[in-house]
This record gives sequence, C-alpha cells and structure tokens, in this order.
Amino acid sequence: MSNIQITETVLRDGHQSLLATRMPTEDMLPIIEKMDEVGYRSLEMWGGATFDVAMRFLNQDPWERLREIKKLAKKTPLQMLLRGQTLVGYRHYADDTVDLFVRKSIENGIDIVRIFDALNDVNNIKNPLKAVKKYGGIAQVAMSYSISPIHTLDFYLNLAKEYQDLGADEIAIKDMAGILLPERGYELVKALKKAMPNMPIVVHTHDTAGTGSMLYLKVIEAGADVIDTSISSLGGGSSQPVTESIVKSLEGSKYPTNLNQELLSDIAEYFKTMRNKYLEQGLIDIQSYFTEPKLIEYQLPGGMLSNLVSQLKSQKAGHRYEEVLREIPKVRKDFGYPALVTPLSQIVGTQAVMNVLLDERYKICSKEAKDYIQGFYGKSSVPIDEDIREKICGTKEEYKGSPSDLVKPELEDARKEFAGVADSDEELLSCILFPQVAKPYLESKKTSAPIEIEILP
Repeated sequence: MSNIQITETVLRDGHQSLLATRMPTEDMLPIIEKMDEVGYRSLEMWGGATFDVAMRFLNQDPWERLREIKKLAKKTPLQMLLRGQTLVGYRHYADDTVDLFVRKSIENGIDIVRIFDALNDVNNIKNPLKAVKKYGGIAQVAMSYSISPIHTLDFYLNLAKEYQDLGADEIAIKDMAGILLPERGYELVKALKKAMPNMPIVVHTHDTAGTGSMLYLKVIEAGADVIDTSISSLGGGSSQPVTESIVKSLEGSKYPTNLNQELLSDIAEYFKTMRNKYLEQGLIDIQSYFTEPKLIEYQLPGGMLSNLVSQLKSQKAGHRYEEVLREIPKVRKDFGYPALVTPLSQIVGTQAVMNVLLDERYKICSKEAKDYIQGFYGKSSVPIDEDIREKICGTKEEYKGSPSDLVKPELEDARKEFAGVADSDEELLSCILFPQVAKPYLESKKTSAPIEIEILP
C-alpha cells in the first residue's frame, strides 16, 4: 500500500481556469487554516497569471497575498508555477532578474517551484532551476505534454533525463490541455519510474475533455507520486479533476490519500459560497464547465476556448468558430508542433483567427508570431519549414542561441528607473515584470488615489 499525494490547485489554477484568475486575496484567507489541516502535499497558490491579474484587475499586491497565506499555512508547503526564463511575465528576463525573483519568491513563502517552458527548451529552464536550488526551494520541473509525430515516449524519457541531469528534484507531466489519455499516461509514468525509480513523478491535467479522473486512476496504478486536483466548487470542466471525487474513488484501494474528508467538505462549502458570488458578478463563463472531447483532437487548453469565442464575437465572426478550431492544428504543425501553453497557445490561436478571418494564411502575423518563428522564444521541437519562415519573416536569419543571451543584466538600470516608486526588491520586480501595470498600482498604493490601469486586449 502506498499513499498518493495531492496538490490542491483551487487557489491558483482552479480559479484561473474557471473565472479568469479573479479570486481576490480576501476570499482565500478565511479558509486557509482549514486547508492547512487537510493533509495536502502542497497548496498551489501563486505564479502563472495570478501575479499579473492581482495588480491589473484586482488592485492587489501579489507579494502580499503570498505572505498572508504563508502566515496561515503553517504545515502545508506552498507551490507556484514559473514559466522558465519568462518567470510570470511574457518575455525573457535577464539572469539577474530571474535570480532575484526566485530568491524573493522563496523568502516570501514559496516552497515548491514548478518550472516549465512551452517549448521544453532546456535553455529556458536551466537558470530558474539553478536559482531554485541555490535558495533552498524544491525544483519541480515540468514537461509540457503535447501530441505530434515527434512527441513520442522516447522524446519524454530523454527530456526527463535532461531535466534530471540539470538537478530537478521532481519531474512533472504538465498536461495543460487535458489531452493525455489514460493508457498513454500509464505507459509514460511506468516508463519514467522504470528509468528513474527514485525520482518523484507528478501528474497535472485539466478535465475539459472529461478524461482527467480516468487518467489519474491509471497514472496512480503506474506509480505516480503526486496528482493535482481542485475542490469541487471550482473543479472539473477546464479546471483540474475534483479533489473529493478522487479521494472517494481511492478509498479502500491500495492507494489511499489519507486526506481529512470532513475538512474537504467544509472547504467545498466555503468555495461554493464564493462560486455563487462570482456567478452573480458574471465572472464565471459557464462554458468553462462544459465537457469538450474535441479538445483531444484540437489540443486546446481549456482557457483558450473562451478566449477564442470572445475574440470571434468581438469581430462579429462567432459563426466561424469551427473553422478556427480546424485551423489551429494546421498552424501548430507549421510552427513546429509547439505545446499549446502560454505564450505559444496565444500565439498559435491568434494566428489561426487571423488566417480564417482574412481568408488567407499568414497574410498578417503578430510580432510575437514573427519573434517565435525567428527563434527568439527558443528552439522549436521540429525545424520550421523554410517556406513558412520566409512567408512570415522574409529573409531574416533564424536566431539559434538562448533567448536569455539577448537580454542584458537589467536590475541596476531598473533600480534607477523605478526609484521613488519601488521601495523594496519585491516592488522592483513587479515593475520589471509589468511596468505599465505595477508603476501606477504602486503609486496609487502610496497615495490611496483611484487607479486606472490599461486593460490588455
């Protein structure tokens, strides 16, 4: 008999997937002490989109959220999601910024850092991983799961070994689109455990296609050590499989969770009240709860669906939704089969919309698409066809180095630029990551003046 450990995601990915990351800190704090007593392996509560959204839409300090939750969670490790060299932003940051951000994250309360890169490019992983180890955190390195002719079992085994050689403490399978099917998941975890028997294996999925719980049962049988779930009130659909359902399913099996089910029930009731409030406020898109098996074919992360719908509606082109869905796999193939996770999911999805609405493929391309094709995001899994490269970027030469090498040390200049605005390293990092958002936010914080922040399209 071996216990399966559970990471609770409701404080980060649960509400990011179902209500666009709009849960404010004050809705989290009253329930943290109960969550701390459940017996979770960890609470995922920071990173990803939470950092940006806290300032941009909620007028809150993400660092303060971390500190306040840490005060209340005295037993359970806190976990965050880090986008490799991109941290929690949308560009590659200099090594000095990466080092300081990781140090401050750990000093303020983070115990486990899940590091991933959309391209699974080791160059984008190594510096953040080195910093996590340097400052005493647990470096959980995630492989972004995807399906293509090159994303074979051997591909992931070799990648996991690369991450192990870099110093990863744990390996995670990040199935951000919910497309890892149960038997395939069983084979992958079984192979990983055979190749690296002492390495903890973590599995993360979304239940958008309706297969998440079945996947979890199979990977547990294969030897997975940790799975991600979200409490029922904000679980299922495009969020993670439901915590209580998994716990109940494993009751009496060889893989008990030993979580306190009475406390889980209390936590579910608390978040049910929150969910009702968010529904009244119009923050929850009910489509996020729908099961969509087509995602296995199209490989779209759950949050990307509602984005596409709103993009098309704004262009009065909602009726072309199915065309865009069919175009996405074609763009992804042309782009070298990237995993559809931030920022590549946005780049590929936006390009598919442009191709359909303009009735011509690659007539117009975003700056981000051009940068990706030129190699400024990292190395694609499959070399990009020269005809596609030329159509999008002309005769510009492909960049084959590490994206971080293009970014000069930036802390010293940033300290001068944000002098008088940033009073701490944490505030300085907020300004570096999101200057157009953090600067007015911090200024308003000092004066208590109303704040106006530019909303991203």
